[in-house]
Amino acid sequence: MPPARAHPDRRTGRRQPAVHSRAQEGPGLRAKSGVLAPRPGAVAGDKAYSSRANRAYLRKRQIRAVIPGKKDQVANRKKKGGRGGRPTSHDAAPCKERNTVERLINKLKAWRGIGTRYDKTPASYLAGLHLRASMIWIKDLTRTAG
Repeated sequence: MPPARAHPDRRTGRRQPAVHSRAQEGPGLRAKSGVLAPRPGAVAGDKAYSSRANRAYLRKRQIRAVIPGKKDQVANRKKKGGRGGRPTSHDAAPCKERNTVERLINKLKAWRGIGTRYDKTPASYLAGLHLRASMIWIKDLTRTAG
């Protein structure tokens, strides 16, 4: 079968790989983009994503879930005792890193131009991101130096 040709994207005009059909799909390929999809080692999420279905989905694909359990679910599991099932593993260090990244993203979005995406071009949006990130960095430097 001949390789799929790249076609220009309608919005950006850049060349994008053609979409593969399921028959062309091999291990590690996504059907939508046709690009190799590396499997992540772990997926981080909030307590809202701690459902049994989400954890089973990740476990089936051999991806570690870094998702803290909800307090009521943990309490119900403890109340059931031995019938409550295996408690979910929770590593605090990756959750702390996820929280740090999430707080930074919230600081970036607090600036109206970034939160609402008013900028017309990707270059001006990226310039706004750089400006806001430098403002946050300078504020942090002055706070620690003084």
